[in-house]
Amino acid sequence: MGSRRATKASVVTLSGEERADLDRLVRRRKVARGDAQRAEIVLLAADGLNNCAIAAKVGVTRQTVRTWRERFAKHRLDGLCDEPRCGAPRKIGDDQIEAIVVKTLEEKPTGATHWSTRDMAKASGVSASSVQRIWRAFSLQPHRTETFKLSTDPQFVEKVRDIVGLYLDPPDKALVICVDEKSQIQALDRTQPLLPMRPGQIERRTHDYERHGTTTLFAGLIAAVTAQTDVKAGTVIGQCMPRHRAQEFRKFLDEVECNVPASLDVHIVMDNASSHKTQAIRNWFAKRPRWHQHFTPTSSSWINQVERFFALLAEKQIKRGAHTSVKELIAAIEEFISRQNANPKPLRWTKSADDILASIDRFCRRTLEVHAQSG
Repeated sequence: MGSRRATKASVVTLSGEERADLDRLVRRRKVARGDAQRAEIVLLAADGLNNCAIAAKVGVTRQTVRTWRERFAKHRLDGLCDEPRCGAPRKIGDDQIEAIVVKTLEEKPTGATHWSTRDMAKASGVSASSVQRIWRAFSLQPHRTETFKLSTDPQFVEKVRDIVGLYLDPPDKALVICVDEKSQIQALDRTQPLLPMRPGQIERRTHDYERHGTTTLFAGLIAAVTAQTDVKAGTVIGQCMPRHRAQEFRKFLDEVECNVPASLDVHIVMDNASSHKTQAIRNWFAKRPRWHQHFTPTSSSWINQVERFFALLAEKQIKRGAHTSVKELIAAIEEFISRQNANPKPLRWTKSADDILASIDRFCRRTLEVHAQSG
C-alpha cells in the first residue's frame, strides 16, 4: 500500500500593517462573521498554531483553515475576499448593506425597543428577506437578548483559579463534589388533561395550573475522584427536604459523608448562601479535617457544576411534568437521580482559569468601547 504524503501547511508571516488590518477585522462590530473568522485564522497561523489547533479554536474544519491559509499566502489580504460568483448581479450594494447594519446597531425604530425584519425593510427600502440575509451574514439578532451579571467579589480571580484548578487538576486521593440546593420546586398539575402530540400537532396543555406544595432538593455532583473507589465521577447525591435552612444543609452534609469513601479528602465547592456559613456549619467542618471548603465568587453560579445538573433536571423532568402532590414530585426527582447514577457521566470542564479571565477582560473592554462610542 502506498503511503499518503501530508500536505505541508503554508507558512504565514505578517507585516505590521497587515496584522493591524486583520486585528481591526476581528474586533470590528460591522463586519460579516465569515470575514472575521478568516482574519482570525490568518492571525493564529502567523502566531505558529497548526491547522488542527486553529480549527478547534475558531470552530471551523481543518479544510477551511487550509483554504484561507493558502489563499492568504498567495494573495495576501485580497485572498480573504469572496471570489465572484455566477448568477444575477447583486441588487443591494455594499453601501446599502452597511447602512442597514449601522441602523440595526445604532438606532431604534419609532414605537418599539428593537427592529423587526418588516420594520427594517420598510425603513431601508428593501425586502424583508434581504434584511434577514444581511442580519444572518453579520450575526445580528435584534429579537434576542441575554442577561449577565459580573461578579464584584474582591477575591474573584483567586476563587476562579482555585475552583477551576480543582476541576482540571484535582488533588491525589481526593474527591471533588459540587453542592447546592434548588429551593421551592413546585408540584404543579394542569387544570385540564393535556392533549398529546400527534402528526401535525404539538403537545398542548392549559396555561393555568394548580399548586400542590413545594420541596427543596439538596444535591451534590461528584466532579472528580482521584482514587480507585466504587464512587464514580458524575454521580449525584440528592436529598429532598421541606425547607432550605442551615439545619437541612447540615443533614445533607451528613448524607454526603455517608456516601463518600472515608479514606479520601473531600473538596466541596459551594456558593456563599448564609445557610452555608452559620456557626453550626463551621463547627461541622471544623470537626472533619479531611473536608476542604471552596466558595464560588459571588454571582458566579456558572462555575458550580451542580447547576448543570439542576438545569437538566428542570428541562427533562420538572418543566413539563405534572405532579398532584409533593410526594409524587419527590418520587420523580429521586427516579431522575437514580437514572443519572445508573450511568454517571462527569462533566468535562474545558476552559482554563486564564481563558475565563481573558474572556471576561475582552467583554469588559468591548463594553467600555461601546459605551465610549455611544457617549
